Amino acid sequence: MTTLYEGAFAKLNLTLDVLGKREDGYHDLQSVMQTISIRDDVEIDVGTGQPWRLLCSQEGIPTDESNLAWKAAKVYCDTMQVDPDGLEIRILKRIPSGAGMGGGSADAAAVLRALNRHYGEPLSILALAELGAQVGSDVPFCTLCGTAMVEGRGERLRKLPDMPDCIFVVCKPDFSVSTPELYRKIDTVAIAHHPDNRAMESALLAGDLGKVAENVYNVFDPVVTADHLELNYIKSICNTYGAMAQQMTGSGSAVFAILPNFEYAAVVCNMLKENYPQIFIAKPV
Repeated sequence: MTTLYEGAFAKLNLTLDVLGKREDGYHDLQSVMQTISIRDDVEIDVGTGQPWRLLCSQEGIPTDESNLAWKAAKVYCDTMQVDPDGLEIRILKRIPSGAGMGGGSADAAAVLRALNRHYGEPLSILALAELGAQVGSDVPFCTLCGTAMVEGRGERLRKLPDMPDCIFVVCKPDFSVSTPELYRKIDTVAIAHHPDNRAMESALLAGDLGKVAENVYNVFDPVVTADHLELNYIKSICNTYGAMAQQMTGSGSAVFAILPNFEYAAVVCNMLKENYPQIFIAKPV
């Protein structure tokens, strides 16, 4: 038996735009995504000689074949025609669920990377990301990591220059948002403002953190905030105490703030932690 170890890194959407509904029922997206240092830890025992099993440190996470990490292992083994002779996947969760931070997708991506390494890296990282598209929309990016432009359903990736050095504060309120419901809702409203992804790309190319912050925008943010005004409270605290930008990530409900240094981040955390215990300080990775 061999035990594999892999970090599963959360993602933030620096920008997120919905371009329209596709014939297959999914939506075309355009998003600049960023991996951050908040991570789950994934361990995989290969060759257990037992039926497949998945264990998770957090209650309420599915531990059967509906879990994205399990799906990723199955897709990899089926595609590469390998028989691991029994698998046990163990996930130590730190990424909050229902946050828009890609926790399940990050775990799936970690499984793909770990198994690919175990079998001698037959697939390049981009080919592995392509495989991840069969598992879930955020899995390709979570496989690649770093800073990237993500398009289509999430399967089209283009590497971008690294995010300039900064600190993120991420705050997850108590509520979560149903992603399918949110997509249904956004189909019925006129999107008043779209992110300028070209400007965001130029800001990253220039390594200009101020310009990156100026161009942070998520079309889902006003739709969710209309129903959950506490997001405005979280963002106002971030803004008051030195954040350069504050925005919801993904389909929510976590809000992230970009801060120039750790001292500012610590103050924001102190101001929010009493009401919001799920608060994190992170760096781009």
